[in-house]
Amino acid sequence: MARSDLLARLQDQRKLRQAQGRIRVRRSVGRRDGVRLEVGGKWLTGFCSNDYLGLSQQFEVVAALQDAAGREGAGSTASHLVCGHHVLHEQLEHEMADWLGYPRALLFDSGFMANLAVQQALLSEESDVCVQDRLNHASLLDATRLAGCRLRRYPHLDSEGAMRQLKNAADGAAMLATDGVFSMDGDVAPLRSLSLVARMQEALFYVDDAHGIGVVGEHGRGCVADAGLGVNEVPLQLATLGKALGGHGAVVLGEDSLIQHLAETARPYIYTTALPPAQAAASLAAVKLARRDHWRREKLAELIATFRDGARRNGLELMPSETPIQPLLCGDEATVMALAAALEQSGFMVGAIRPPTVPEGRARLRITLSALHTIEQVQTLVEATARARDLLAYEQSLNTAGA
Repeated sequence: MARSDLLARLQDQRKLRQAQGRIRVRRSVGRRDGVRLEVGGKWLTGFCSNDYLGLSQQFEVVAALQDAAGREGAGSTASHLVCGHHVLHEQLEHEMADWLGYPRALLFDSGFMANLAVQQALLSEESDVCVQDRLNHASLLDATRLAGCRLRRYPHLDSEGAMRQLKNAADGAAMLATDGVFSMDGDVAPLRSLSLVARMQEALFYVDDAHGIGVVGEHGRGCVADAGLGVNEVPLQLATLGKALGGHGAVVLGEDSLIQHLAETARPYIYTTALPPAQAAASLAAVKLARRDHWRREKLAELIATFRDGARRNGLELMPSETPIQPLLCGDEATVMALAAALEQSGFMVGAIRPPTVPEGRARLRITLSALHTIEQVQTLVEATARARDLLAYEQSLNTAGA
């Protein structure tokens, strides 16, 4: 294909996205102060970050980052297997493994790369198969395609569907992979029944608990522990450091033999520069706080209850989530963008999520809560959302009448 043909195709694709209302726009944040952020010179109360425990600016975490940067510099200088593996990386891996009750952990630069590493290293044959929930995160789905094995998807939260897909798998290796907490819906996978399916079908069970670690279950140990499962039932799980822990990076936890295999063969681990030691120091401090500060999860639970109660009283259509991710269904792209714009005018920043991130007709405001929010801020958000919905409905009725 000639370069001019490629550019013409890209232009046509952008015109289509414009017609569908799916143009993505980056917003530059000037400053942050807790849950408040300055965007375009205006201070907004943010209800769109994944900083669920409020640790990204916590003074002990920031102090650990600054102290380590002062001693160790800005970067790790090399990959883990050359000279980039620092004692701070090792301490972070040990702390995560101890917290979540796994024999060993391996540190990655991102959850996306960690998911790719797991599947490329373990599902290397064309006859291998990865069976996944239809609403899994893009990193899990893309990892299967990039690994070169076969992808089979089952209906959301449907353990029987997972069983059927595994039964129809070929003779190669099989993996059953699921999110713990689903990032766009906020609901939790049926891990106990899925673990039984994996055991019956002799498939490796892998859980990406990016949005569960730190907030779900006793001591914030995530969905796997909350379901009463461990390394015997879930030999591999992923925990990100950039959600509830407020930093950057991810760890894969699992059986010693599996983690050793990843460390020796996973291309996204071997061929990339290690996370800066200073960032590892910050995440290490954040993990210790997440383990210690139970009040953060208690505060989150109170905020979630306040939000859902207020939404019900105001007739807002919520999805069945008891996590900090509270999606408000809007249906079409035009409605969700109009509501997000109205909320910004009222002083709130909320994520407007549209296809293809979510299915057609399922556009929603993805409202996320943090332990740093106040009850008053949550109540004011609910009231502002209800007003914006009513005003939009009134305007639409006038347009319909005028037509």
